[in-house]
Amino acid sequence: MKFELKLGEKILMAEINDLAEQASGSAIVQLGDTLVLAACVMSKETREDLDFFPLTVEYQEKYYAAGKIKGPRYIKRESRPSDEAICNSRLIDRAIRPLFPECLKNDVQVVATVLSWDAENDPDTIGLISASLALAVSNIPWGGPVAAVRVGRKEGKFILNPNYGERERCDLDILFAGVIEKGKLLVNMIEGGSEEAEDSAVLEAFDFAEKYLKDIVLFQEEIIKKIGKKKSVIKALEKDSDFEKEIQNFLGEKLEKVLYQKDKSKREDDVFNLENDLISFIEEKYPNGGKKKYVRDYFEKEIDRVIKGNILKNDRRPDLRKLDEVREIGCQVAILPRTHGSGLFMRGQTKALSILTLGAPGDQQILEGMEICGKKRYMHHYNFPPYCSGETGPMRGPGRREIGHGMLAEKAILPLIPSIDEFPYTIRVVTEILSSNGSTSMASVSSSSLALMDAGVPVRAPAAGIAIGLVHDKETGEFKILTDIQGPEDHYGEMDFKVAGTKKGITAIQMDVKTKGISREIMEQALLRANKARLEILEKIEEVIAGPRKKLSPFAPRIITIQINPEKIREVIGAGGKIINKIISETGATIDIDDTGLIFITAVKEESAKAAEEWIKNITREVKVGEIFEGRVERIMTFGAFVEILPGQDGLIHISKLSDKRVDRVEDIVNIGDMVTVKVILIDDLGRINLALVQK
Repeated sequence: MKFELKLGEKILMAEINDLAEQASGSAIVQLGDTLVLAACVMSKETREDLDFFPLTVEYQEKYYAAGKIKGPRYIKRESRPSDEAICNSRLIDRAIRPLFPECLKNDVQVVATVLSWDAENDPDTIGLISASLALAVSNIPWGGPVAAVRVGRKEGKFILNPNYGERERCDLDILFAGVIEKGKLLVNMIEGGSEEAEDSAVLEAFDFAEKYLKDIVLFQEEIIKKIGKKKSVIKALEKDSDFEKEIQNFLGEKLEKVLYQKDKSKREDDVFNLENDLISFIEEKYPNGGKKKYVRDYFEKEIDRVIKGNILKNDRRPDLRKLDEVREIGCQVAILPRTHGSGLFMRGQTKALSILTLGAPGDQQILEGMEICGKKRYMHHYNFPPYCSGETGPMRGPGRREIGHGMLAEKAILPLIPSIDEFPYTIRVVTEILSSNGSTSMASVSSSSLALMDAGVPVRAPAAGIAIGLVHDKETGEFKILTDIQGPEDHYGEMDFKVAGTKKGITAIQMDVKTKGISREIMEQALLRANKARLEILEKIEEVIAGPRKKLSPFAPRIITIQINPEKIREVIGAGGKIINKIISETGATIDIDDTGLIFITAVKEESAKAAEEWIKNITREVKVGEIFEGRVERIMTFGAFVEILPGQDGLIHISKLSDKRVDRVEDIVNIGDMVTVKVILIDDLGRINLALVQK
């Protein structure tokens, strides 16, 4: 069956068919000629041993969707997903995960496959809607549907689902996801960036999106009524009130005592020991009871109850801070001797070290995906080794978390990076998380700013980030906003609202929730808190380094740019690359040539870059009639001698111009290898240079 919804000036189409008939549910959603198929499956077995919900989301880009055949010569099959595809998988996951029941322990997998892409409508928004509809019409227990729209702002006007060309010209680009509860729209996921937009712009963008989000939810609800399957019943663990009272009596005030400590490691050790003491007590009392899993689950619920209750009733946080208090901030720069720039940012026990490397324009990353093809000159890579959280684990390269956090920090800094005309370097920042206790992605924004300024990159302004949390009582509606959330507040709280930006405004924003969603009121208060905290952090950064250094590190490469006539490019390159390879081998410089005639010369030593620059200038120099040169005889012909007057440029001394007397043989006057003084007497219509030997 097919369904249609008018969405602004476009038509959103949904189709429910039996193409993926063995899946628990599937849906095809289309906007323009971009079409995404989502299918979901729930396993039949319940994994009672798990203490988390086993959900996996896969977003698959297919080259055929864009009519492309990509990849290396011998492998044309899609392999590892691109960073953008991984971030889209996370985006869908973050919107749908909070809507599953807490007691669900069956494996659930959602696969969104882009089948057609029109280079105009972004498949990430459509992928989220298709995933929502597939889950909603399936038998899988789920509290959706969820809607998603992208909002852009160009010249002060908001645009619904802007196309790629419009997005490039927008100063704000935010994706909102939302659900309806009791007739009211709640936001349950935000992802976006902007050119230092004011806080109010985010709220105005949401107000613009609200109507369309509601329409998409209601559109899905109509489809569910017509063809939705009956939901499977998941049995929750039966409650044992008497047994729970025994646990409460054992814990008494012990739990509160171990939870409220500033030091994360000490708190975690004490909580771990208390849990084991509780399990030992229960196992001794009930040796054949098999109650270990029940004890662990209830122990978690007690921690949740204590932390939330103290915040709501007493404004008391686990590390005893005020609700709007940022942890102690520490900043350092230039802490690594040989790198081009480095910055260490510390917020409580969260510590991020960013290291910056400058490279030639040719070091840019080549992007070749279904959507994005081009070059990337600013890169941020984020690493989260197991030791940073006091754990052990395999280190097999970046996972989805590392890629997602890295892309978020990159998005926050990118609007501040100077243009290639102003600063022609390729820039790579690597953030090593040394210690983690909440919001390492936002710490990496601050440490990146420190490293960029330490390296002398002329960024528009430093950026900083902060994570805002939420504790919410569903029954009373009471809520408290928490500034700078750390471990337990992130784990047991209902929201992780990350905002990064400068003193002027927001550059990146991301929100996840563990509840169904948040109201506009909560979003507004979270933005106000984030703004206040961000300004505090930026003040600390500027106390350490007020702006970019005036000089680059002595270990950074030097880049010289030359603009030449594009017609001269072939002369610089030479036949088969002979000339340019000779320049590179003899000077040690790296040379990148743009089709416009802009040449970038990069070298570790400045004298190497200048030597290459002089060489290229001589090759491309426009010779004028009347100029005198000292040149080397390169070739002898019966009619004259060819003399190299500049690198790669030669001219002909006709036999009649070798002397003011008659010359029978060219060799009677000059030979190959002779250094001679010549004068330019004519440049013909073909650019050929005619010379005369200057008589001494």
